[in-house]
Amino acid sequence: MDQTGFFYKCTDCGKEYSNAGIMYLCPECSSKNTASSPPRGVLKTVYDYQRILKNVSGFAQLKERGFIDLLPVKSIDSFPKLKIGKTPLYTIDVNDGKNHSFKLHLKDDSQNPTYSFKDRASALVSAFANENNIETIVAASTGNAGSSLAGICAAQRQKAVIMVPETAPVAKLTQIMMYGAKIIPVKGTYDEAFDLSIKATEEFGWYNRNTAFNPLTIEGKKTFSFELIEQLRFRVPEKIFVPVGDGVILSGVYKGFEDLMQLDIIDRMPVIIAVQSEKSDNLVRNIGSAGFKVIPSTTVADSISVDIPRNFYMAQQYIKKYYGECLTVTDDEIIKATSILAKNTGLFAEPAAATAFAGFLTYQQGRMIANESSNVVMLTGSGLKDLKSVSSLITMPESILPSIENLKRLLS
Repeated sequence: MDQTGFFYKCTDCGKEYSNAGIMYLCPECSSKNTASSPPRGVLKTVYDYQRILKNVSGFAQLKERGFIDLLPVKSIDSFPKLKIGKTPLYTIDVNDGKNHSFKLHLKDDSQNPTYSFKDRASALVSAFANENNIETIVAASTGNAGSSLAGICAAQRQKAVIMVPETAPVAKLTQIMMYGAKIIPVKGTYDEAFDLSIKATEEFGWYNRNTAFNPLTIEGKKTFSFELIEQLRFRVPEKIFVPVGDGVILSGVYKGFEDLMQLDIIDRMPVIIAVQSEKSDNLVRNIGSAGFKVIPSTTVADSISVDIPRNFYMAQQYIKKYYGECLTVTDDEIIKATSILAKNTGLFAEPAAATAFAGFLTYQQGRMIANESSNVVMLTGSGLKDLKSVSSLITMPESILPSIENLKRLLS
């Protein structure tokens, strides 16, 4: 532990590393990694919780200090001057005209600057780069992480290089280019773009934002949990439904609550439900398996379409340790959930975000939501990010000449 109050710990071998300089994976464990399996050696950021308890009095002071005591950077001033986080939590009492017998909360992270949850991680990576005089940051992305990093770097006057599958949604590619980032479309999958970005880091010395590969991404995403617990007045919810691709958002939610437990702010972990599309279930399907089997992803939910979940082993550890739950939903259920959510709440979510809501609907239909319980669904991105995926739900009426007779005919 050095003067900044944290160190890195390998989630596989347990070896500890100083926070001096740039760290990615554990050198020993990552030396055995192969291209066909999730990486070993993902690092966890561990803080001096006893020192924090001595120096900070309760959650209110932690918040007043911008949670800097629980973040791996030196100053809040290193972050971009954008409103990142502090997203709304809505309580929904009615669904399709029926009153709930439980509490349903929707945490809407589409309200971040680039309209996705990924801004939480990008902001922290950018802050670290700011403090260490790093000029160029690279990332592989199916769209959201790339547009997020591009936007954050624009705000910080940093350079961003984004590698994306050429099939990524046009809206997300447009965002990346509008923010002025260098975009590299790749003829291949997200996983192939990911591997290319690692090679570029080695070749050009660029700082890499990739999820799990860079341990700070998990630390950025955990701020969701800090906000949520305050919005719920420090009452731990029974269930939180999380959309899952690489497993980093899931681990970030766990890590945030784990930090709060270490500081005695909460006394238990909520049941966190990992929800994947059955057409991209490489994380939840492999939990507990002796070997890792990859089935190519074909889901409509591009943001969570992952063949090799880069944070598989940490996510699996969290799920097993805290008795998390897993399920898959069909792509049809995801698209239907998008429509139900929009028509009942006024919140238009992209398919990856609607995956979490589809998981909630599955639990509700199976009577797995207890009466009077408190339940949270993460909405991680705006539906405007991917209009093509919901085009099957939309039938645009033909235009009419402006007469009341034609209007009556159309309304009938």
